[in-house]
Amino acid sequence: MSNGSAAGESGFLVRALICGLLVALPLAGARAAQNERSPEDLLKEAESLHQAGKFDQAIEDYRLILKRYPDVASVRSDLGAALAAAGRYQEAIVEYQRALKLQPVPQILLNLALAYYKADNLDSAVEALQKVHEEMPDDLRPLMLLADCYLRLGENKKVIELLDPVQPAHGDDLALIYMLGSALVRDGQVDRGQVIIDQILKNGDSAEARLLLGTTKLMMHDPPSAVEDLQKAVELNPSLPSAHSIYGRALMESSNPEEAKKAFRAELSINPNDFDSNLYLGVILKGEQRYEEALPYLQHALEVRPGDLGVRYQIGALRLAEQDFGEAQRELEALVKVSPDFLEAHVSLATLYYRLKRKADGDRERAIVARLTAEKQARESGAQSKSANTKPNVE
Repeated sequence: MSNGSAAGESGFLVRALICGLLVALPLAGARAAQNERSPEDLLKEAESLHQAGKFDQAIEDYRLILKRYPDVASVRSDLGAALAAAGRYQEAIVEYQRALKLQPVPQILLNLALAYYKADNLDSAVEALQKVHEEMPDDLRPLMLLADCYLRLGENKKVIELLDPVQPAHGDDLALIYMLGSALVRDGQVDRGQVIIDQILKNGDSAEARLLLGTTKLMMHDPPSAVEDLQKAVELNPSLPSAHSIYGRALMESSNPEEAKKAFRAELSINPNDFDSNLYLGVILKGEQRYEEALPYLQHALEVRPGDLGVRYQIGALRLAEQDFGEAQRELEALVKVSPDFLEAHVSLATLYYRLKRKADGDRERAIVARLTAEKQARESGAQSKSANTKPNVE
């Protein structure tokens, strides 16, 4: 049901419905109306069914009311809530949008955002939640939901920007500090992330703490140690979001692709839209030359993050490997057009052109590869020299 509806507002709604019905009924139909349920009865029944978890029946009653009175925002919102509770998120989104046009209030917008979130339409959820947060800056619900959207989208700096200012006032909120710690570790701020991990560990061993520890060790290029903590995390809570995905990455980096595939599939059974699991499972299968099986995972990863350059490259490389030269050319040429310094894409393009007997184009791409490789080596050499010069002298 739509949150935040006051009892007085609900009573006013019922009275308005009753008055509207009486006005609308022709006098000749009065006898027939006696055998119909009143709007008040329908609304009470719908609310009772909704609270009892009988969502399909509640949806029928809400729609009966709206068939007579389509412009009642709170009933539209209640219908959206019942649809969302039944897992019918796209229908819920439509009803919340209609309710917002009738009554543009933050609570309905928050419900719409939640429906987007549950439908894994994270970009639309973010857009709605940003507006809700502006109108309800002291409400932690939209803030946390927005931070979680950013975390799932890989926007770690935005998570930190949101949660850093409020964390001191909510130091005992484990969900908040876990989300902040995750963002810090994934952003490479390992020292700050370790402080958050210590806070969580004070409350005893947990899947969340193990996940943060494992992620930290993975960021510090210690996959074997990361595997131990991440395995414990999934044992403690097999439903913890991202746990199987990060466990899979640690297994990949520990040269254990078979177990990594199991971990990625486990994550996808919980969240079919997990970006990393789709991407890396596709990459492993591509490496095993299981191209038909790999492609749907890569394509879905691209649906989750449209335009992602890494995924676009993997799809182009897969097309090249299965000798679909037309599609490979289309994918790779489009990629280097938007990202001219994408070294691996130029390598694959050179290979493609030579296979197509287009020597001049292949030579051009090979020259680009040589230039980009030299520039990369120069940058790495400069970074190493800078690091060496900043080391303290030890007598």
